[in-house]
Amino acid sequence: MALTSSATRADASKPGASTADTGTKALYRVPEAMQLLSLSRSVLYNQIRIGRLRSVKEGSTRLIPADAIAAYVALLKAEAEADR
Repeated sequence: MALTSSATRADASKPGASTADTGTKALYRVPEAMQLLSLSRSVLYNQIRIGRLRSVKEGSTRLIPADAIAAYVALLKAEAEADR
């Protein structure tokens, strides 16, 4: 059983390991951000285009920083509160 536990820990620590916790990774690929935010690809890219969601590029890869996801969620919450 110890072999399984250490193998699981090793797999979880691999870069790019899939998880829904925004505190474990610094950068998310677009499909991961789509899943975290429950947004379609077109909506996510539109939010990036209009400046509501920050992103960075590494080569040809678009990445969303974890703090940008948190800031976007905070923005949505603030807008919801303002509408009340």
